[in-house]
Amino acid sequence: MNKTITAANAPAAVGPYCHAKLAGNTLYISGQLGLDPATGVLAEGVEAQAKQALENLGAILKTAGMDYADVTKTTVFLTDINDFAAINAIYAQYFQGEAPARSCVAVAALPKGGAFEVEAVAVK
Repeated sequence: MNKTITAANAPAAVGPYCHAKLAGNTLYISGQLGLDPATGVLAEGVEAQAKQALENLGAILKTAGMDYADVTKTTVFLTDINDFAAINAIYAQYFQGEAPARSCVAVAALPKGGAFEVEAVAVK
């Protein structure tokens, strides 16, 4: 049975989807932009957006009783692949020790004009 996870400390979804679905012991987390949970406004710049998106991811993990160490796979979306090195430095702060598997792709655009988005799968 699937359980919907909604985190009070993460921004509301910008479309018809939930923060995450828990299926057994696996959590599937929807893409998180660098939106401020209180205002719904994007942080300024790709680095600030990356930090905020990863904080939002952490809020969802916490609501599900998990943390960054439980993340097994992420996908990062960038609107400019030249930001790869900058976001790697930020990403590494959240996934210390053994990092999860990851894909990183450049996309033409992201919702709300975002520059960074991250989705994840976590297992408890």
